[in-house]
Amino acid sequence: MSQTMHKRRRVAVAAAAAVIVGIAALPAGASTSVTIGSGTMEYSEAIGGPATLTMRSLTIAPGEVLGWHHHPGTGAYTVVVSGMLTIEDGCGGEAVYSQGQAFLEPPGRIHRGKNLTAADVVTAQTFIVPLGTPISVSHAQRMCGVPRKVEECKYDSWRMFNYPRYFMSQGDCMDFVLTGE
Repeated sequence: MSQTMHKRRRVAVAAAAAVIVGIAALPAGASTSVTIGSGTMEYSEAIGGPATLTMRSLTIAPGEVLGWHHHPGTGAYTVVVSGMLTIEDGCGGEAVYSQGQAFLEPPGRIHRGKNLTAADVVTAQTFIVPLGTPISVSHAQRMCGVPRKVEECKYDSWRMFNYPRYFMSQGDCMDFVLTGE
């Protein structure tokens, strides 16, 4: 065999080994997202302008914890198709939803989903976002935000928010809730 063929063979073996190592490095039971449909709307009242509407199915494997993230636009309208889903809020607290329950993952609120059971969790989700905006935005770490109600700003609770910004006072936090700025 010529040196060129030996070299090609070594490169091919190295490439195959890299692929195998790459596959082995994937987390076992990683979540799978399947887009059911996505389309644009010339005008959405919910957004106040052009929008994209996306529907997807999300399967979360047993024991899997998703990364911290938030949903822009109107948030994520979620139905638990099967299993039991735990949602951890970046500001603290958890909620558990089981098959047949529906809920809203509020826009801008940082959270993560967890499957703390031995069976897959399957959800169906609908998103309405401004045209050109992703349906989900990842965060490298746990953060607390966006305040949803004026009540969340009271009794020094305004101090815990750090997304989309820190607040200078209770009034600053309340103004943000009322005006979005």
